[in-house]
Amino acid sequence: MLKEILGVLQDDPSSQRRWFHDDYFDLFVRETEGELSAFELCYGIGSDERALAWIRGQGFFHDGGISDSEGFIGARLAPGDSLAADPILARFERAAGGLPETLRLALEARLREYALQDAAGAARRARFRRADWQRTGGGQRLQQGPGRNP
Repeated sequence: MLKEILGVLQDDPSSQRRWFHDDYFDLFVRETEGELSAFELCYGIGSDERALAWIRGQGFFHDGGISDSEGFIGARLAPGDSLAADPILARFERAAGGLPETLRLALEARLREYALQDAAGAARRARFRRADWQRTGGGQRLQQGPGRNP
């Protein structure tokens, strides 16, 4: 179950950054006026870690390690399938059960949108860069920390 990491560095008074974590996912979100305006969903562990990012008005970017195409979000979905037909998305739906409902619904809508695209053709990089606030150390985690370094 995704748990919120408190004390996330805030850099823009017009929006709020939030960080949720479990043993498989790191979810970084930005909300503006209570609505989802951007997210980065990091999934996998170690060398297989990947990230799906979305920014309102700019769209999606998928960034990940080298693996078969079935290891990416949405790669196993066919038109008309439920999100639960994809193992990564099914795992996210289970993990997201404790998120605030409006945030959870907004994330599920964006994930559905991405997953129903041709995920195999999405732009990918072998490594992704995290923003300073998404790294450990430097006071970014003021309260509790997750079990692995995001």
